[in-house]
Amino acid sequence: MINLSNLTFCYGSKPPVLQDLSLYLEPGRIYGLLGSNGAGKSSLMRLMAGLLYPTDGQIRVNNHEPRRREPAFLEDIFFLPEEVDTPAMTLDRYVATMSVFYPKFSDDQFRQQLKAFQLPATINKLADLSLGQRKKVLISFGLATNTSVLLMDEPTNGLDIPSKSQFRKVVSAALADDRLILISTHQVRDLDSLIDSVVVLNDHELLLNAPLERVSQRLRFELLGRDVPADVLYAEPSLRGNAVVLENLDPADDTPIDLERLFNAAISNPQRMKSLFSAPKP
Repeated sequence: MINLSNLTFCYGSKPPVLQDLSLYLEPGRIYGLLGSNGAGKSSLMRLMAGLLYPTDGQIRVNNHEPRRREPAFLEDIFFLPEEVDTPAMTLDRYVATMSVFYPKFSDDQFRQQLKAFQLPATINKLADLSLGQRKKVLISFGLATNTSVLLMDEPTNGLDIPSKSQFRKVVSAALADDRLILISTHQVRDLDSLIDSVVVLNDHELLLNAPLERVSQRLRFELLGRDVPADVLYAEPSLRGNAVVLENLDPADDTPIDLERLFNAAISNPQRMKSLFSAPKP
């Protein structure tokens, strides 16, 4: 469980990166954290991990205050940053060194995920791996920690197309009723068919926090001809007409969600989007 209450964060005297942000995330879900570059996604994740401290407001992660970095907090959260570095040691040495900090770490699970990513079980020098290979090792390790909170910042950067597909498979398989997975990305399509809830940040504030089933009840994603209704939330031209996002007037009749169009609708029509969705309360 992650609960943010009226959170504001600034770097020194600079304008707020996040302002008056309230957000509740529950276990048993894979959240996609979407936002443009500079929207505050990485800062938010670092605040949740206790690597940055709020300027104002409160954060609670599994009833812990992250900034205190208590052992019970640290052993049950794993944060994979966007920029990854690996030491000049063997894979086995790395696992032996790092796994002791995570009581629920599964070596069998880790090895299975390495195999799924087509990585060898023996690696002599982690520092010599490519960016994509390092990402695969750390994604596999993070999933195998079995922490109740898993935060991944732009995890698919550096992965090729087949690896992105495998990423979606291993992450979805790692979800449990008592686990919360939050994935930040600006490559929206990398999360297709993976997430079941979406969080959208823009211009220092929260625009949307909703399960996808609720999104499909409130919005329609359609392809129309040249005539676009005046009340459309978002429209973009395509080879076959206009791809649009509309308010759904019949919740029983839903359409497949297009995450990229959903994100564009949120940032181009923020006030109307916020009026359609109210943040879930703890």
